[in-house]
Amino acid sequence: MPTLRLLAILAHPDDETLGVGPTLAKYSAEGVEIFLLTATRGQSGRFRGIRQNDPRHPGPAALAAIRESELRAAAGVLGVHEVTLLDYHDQQLDRANPAEVIESLAGHLRRIRPAVVVTFPPDGAYGHPDHIAISQFALSAIVAAADPASRSSTGPGLPPYATPKLYYAAWTEPMWAAYQSTFGTAMSTVDGTERHAVSWPEWSITTRIDTRGFAPTVWRAIVCHESQVGGHANLRDLSDAERERVWESQTFYRVFSTVNGGRTRETDLFEGIR
Repeated sequence: MPTLRLLAILAHPDDETLGVGPTLAKYSAEGVEIFLLTATRGQSGRFRGIRQNDPRHPGPAALAAIRESELRAAAGVLGVHEVTLLDYHDQQLDRANPAEVIESLAGHLRRIRPAVVVTFPPDGAYGHPDHIAISQFALSAIVAAADPASRSSTGPGLPPYATPKLYYAAWTEPMWAAYQSTFGTAMSTVDGTERHAVSWPEWSITTRIDTRGFAPTVWRAIVCHESQVGGHANLRDLSDAERERVWESQTFYRVFSTVNGGRTRETDLFEGIR
């Protein structure tokens, strides 16, 4: 049987760890090849809690280099097989040329040929425009990659590829409560409006992955993102039990599957494929 492949299509360095780190670590440990596409280098973010207009901030170019290095280190800890940075501008992904982004993603899909793709939900988890954009682009690229008539700028000449399964990361209320008690309130201010995390109702969850035992791995990956978590001094004081509580399971919404369906809740993203 060919090696199974999982592709995570995300927006920023650290999304892979804070968003789906336990899932990536679990499947990597099981022999699945993990691929990661990260759309931006996160150059518009804070540095250890310091805003960009502060003289202590290293500046966008330096931060981009720092965050790329952190991303690759964290990916190594999680067992990611390949990391690809698409180099779109942080906090401007929703203004990127749609055709260009979709062609690029479609090419990578045709090249990697993943059995499973995971990305952000349509609301971006807490309304972040980059998260919303990459969710839309990922879905559109999956459609384009399967269409013989569609171009793919990063995979010219590669045959069409139909992805068997697509999932959105879907956080329930208890999961958000555990996460925000650890990392603080997840929110995004867009056009003067505060957007906050919206939980998925328990009945809507199609897939729950048991990731118990991977909290230490996720924690080592989180520490790699020092520029982003360095401002959260309380994180280092978390007990092993508290870390396990945050990362003991992950939930997903199955957007589509060509291999299974129905109301029965999955415990494996590769159900119907293995």
